Amino acid sequence: MQEKDTTPLPVPPDTTGYGAVFAVREFRAVFAAHALSLLGVVVSEIALTVLVYGLTGSPLLSALAFALGFLPYIAGGTLLAGVADRFPARRVLVGCDLVCAGCAALMALPSTPVAALLALRCVIAAVSPVFNGTRMATLTEILGDGDLFVLGRSLLRMVSQSAVLVGFGLGGVLLTFVSPRGALAITLGTFLASALLLRFGTRRRPARAGGGSLVRYSLAGTREVLGDRRIRALLLLLWAPPMFVVAPEALAAAYADEIGVGAAWVGLLMCAMPVGTIAGELYAGAALSPAARSRIVLPLAAGGLLPLLVYPLHPGLGWILLALLLAGSAGAYTLGLDRWFVDAVPEELRGRAMTVHTAGLMTIQGVGMALAGLAAEFWSVSTVVGSVGVLGTACCVLLVLEVRRTGRTAEVGDRSARRG
Repeated sequence: MQEKDTTPLPVPPDTTGYGAVFAVREFRAVFAAHALSLLGVVVSEIALTVLVYGLTGSPLLSALAFALGFLPYIAGGTLLAGVADRFPARRVLVGCDLVCAGCAALMALPSTPVAALLALRCVIAAVSPVFNGTRMATLTEILGDGDLFVLGRSLLRMVSQSAVLVGFGLGGVLLTFVSPRGALAITLGTFLASALLLRFGTRRRPARAGGGSLVRYSLAGTREVLGDRRIRALLLLLWAPPMFVVAPEALAAAYADEIGVGAAWVGLLMCAMPVGTIAGELYAGAALSPAARSRIVLPLAAGGLLPLLVYPLHPGLGWILLALLLAGSAGAYTLGLDRWFVDAVPEELRGRAMTVHTAGLMTIQGVGMALAGLAAEFWSVSTVVGSVGVLGTACCVLLVLEVRRTGRTAEVGDRSARRG
């Protein structure tokens, strides 16, 4: 295998912060492709949900069409994780976009039955963790594994948050002008545009590894990632806060009904946390140094769920929105944690590690939503969200302690290696 060119493209010396990331031409292509691809996924989710309900009249099947966006992540993220390391990154990224485009095209056909629509939705969800994991690993080759990578990841996360807000709104407006199948045909165009940007906007880089069965290679990588105490602790800290923090969003409609406010407030309750997340990441990325971002990781991870404790106090809707903004802004802890994670993962394992990270994150958020909904069948939403704040904080504190312990162990090992 030829030697990989992992040197990031040069950055003009007068650019700093997020400007330095956008100064890299390849990143601009990845950024635009990410926005288009994600917009296609979000709009297709809305269109498919409306289409299935229109064809069947079944709320269960309509909800299942949306839930299938989460469920196959764990299968794709474990059985196909090796794709990210076994094949050239650009080929994987373009191939995933083309698979999604093909699925969208088949969904848009008038003759496609409901069972096939749900199966195609599963295919899109199964390739998503491979696409996202490959893109994350490729960022280290485009931007290096230092501060530019952290800021690049931050920008892509903010696009993800914004795409959910814009995509749901855009999808709703779009469906007033075109049919659900027409909207799916439009998403075909977004996937194709993303594929073209990645094909002609990024350089070809060889695969990181090769040989052997893909499934065995993928599962071996998953075992290696989860078997390393330091990597496992970092992964769990990346997963745990999102698992708990989704509860207020999942229960926004039920909470609005509980406190007797109109449907318009549901949108505000669902938007407040993503807005806080974007604001927190923008501030941390633009105003804080890499050292400062590392210092805030553990405090924010440990205490980021504490604002949810105001729910059982029934303080008024304004205070609830403020609490959601604060809980969202604590997501800035991921900037420093991303750097620790990349430093802990060996280069030959990065593609699989990033894919496992993406698959686990999406899966655990789906589990968090389901558990919150189940709990709300027995207790009030205020009680459930407040309890989530307590339980989540306890779990995050334990994980923070584990991350600190494994960090000290890694430092001791590095010093021993240098002496040797």
